Amino acid sequence: MNPYVEAARPRTLPAAVAPVLVGTAAASTFVAWRFAAALVVALAVQVAVNYANDYFDGVRGVDTPDRVGPRRAVATGTVAPAAMRTAVAAALAVAAVAGLALAAAAGWQLVAVGAVCFAAALAYSGGPRPYASAGLGEVFVFVFFGLVATVGSQYVHDERVAGVAVAAAVPIGLLATAILVVNNLRDLGTDRAAGKVTLAVRLGDARTRDLYGGLVTLPFLVVAALSVAALDGSPWPLLAWLTLPLALRAGRTVRRGATGPALVAVLGATGRLELLFGVLLAAGLVLA
Repeated sequence: MNPYVEAARPRTLPAAVAPVLVGTAAASTFVAWRFAAALVVALAVQVAVNYANDYFDGVRGVDTPDRVGPRRAVATGTVAPAAMRTAVAAALAVAAVAGLALAAAAGWQLVAVGAVCFAAALAYSGGPRPYASAGLGEVFVFVFFGLVATVGSQYVHDERVAGVAVAAAVPIGLLATAILVVNNLRDLGTDRAAGKVTLAVRLGDARTRDLYGGLVTLPFLVVAALSVAALDGSPWPLLAWLTLPLALRAGRTVRRGATGPALVAVLGATGRLELLFGVLLAAGLVLA
């Protein structure tokens, strides 16, 4: 596999696609090019975060040969640190171009939102005190790949914030957070040894597994509440419940003590769960 494609971590990219689909479905209007631009922004920021994480964890020695999972480009010497820094800048530049086009059409206040997103993406693993190493990575994912990405994708069409988009952002954010939680559960031992204090390191193995189970099941209750409270009891958003067997299967695997390669498989399954959940929820919002 191309090292830059691998470093982009394709298993995590549903966390960028799902909120754009759901936010667009929550909008009362639709502009095709704005949808495409929002998708470019979300994907480019996700790739930039993954590249930056690969770079900073590589140069700081967090990623070691003992780590289980897909190889990391900088740590293995597949990509030079300087080249990865360039890749981070290129991904952010792509996001900036698409974001500026959206700001010109929907409001320049989006520039401020984008600037905060860029700063948060770099501070996740970089800077003197990266917050991914302070147990706050999950907060970042929920806020930016849940609330901001979903509501922002609705806003660029309607040029106002809709309550249904805020409500729909919650289950999407929870599932995106689950992707990070299972990733950090897999890396718990090596992160602890390297001094990277993720939330999984803080909670320990058992409680991290419990957290994952909650994150992949709570979205279904939120969708039920969304149908009743925000959509006058419309059953259509409950289409997302068709993915419940996938969530239960992944949760059961984690609860039974999966480690190493088995958690890599759960990571991919969680990404697929979020994407399919997002597709079905988006369809339900349109039908409702």
